[in-house]
Amino acid sequence: QLQASGGGLVQAGGSLRLSCAASGRTLSSYTMGWFRQAPGKEREFGAATGGYTYYADSVKGRFTISRDNAKNTVNLQMNSLRPEDTAVYYCAAAKAGKTFDYWGQGTQVTVSS
Repeated sequence: QLQASGGGLVQAGGSLRLSCAASGRTLSSYTMGWFRQAPGKEREFGAATGGYTYYADSVKGRFTISRDNAKNTVNLQMNSLRPEDTAVYYCAAAKAGKTFDYWGQGTQVTVSS
């Protein structure tokens, strides 16, 4: 089970750090991703890390995904936040060569203008 945390309310230009923790899984064995879903919109990809690190154009240069294997967490450092970053953020895990099959419950990020 994945548990996302760290969301909250922040002003535009501010920063937040999200964390994804797991029970019963060693996250270093998975490709990990962060996705988000804004009200009325489809869920969209944000960032992923496996043998590579990949970012959506909308967050590139502002967000950084990282692992802390000692804590068995995957983090998303979000800087220079914009109102359009407002969404529920989800972490997800995928086995090698597979789709993201394991999802956390989401954490709300709200960026005020």
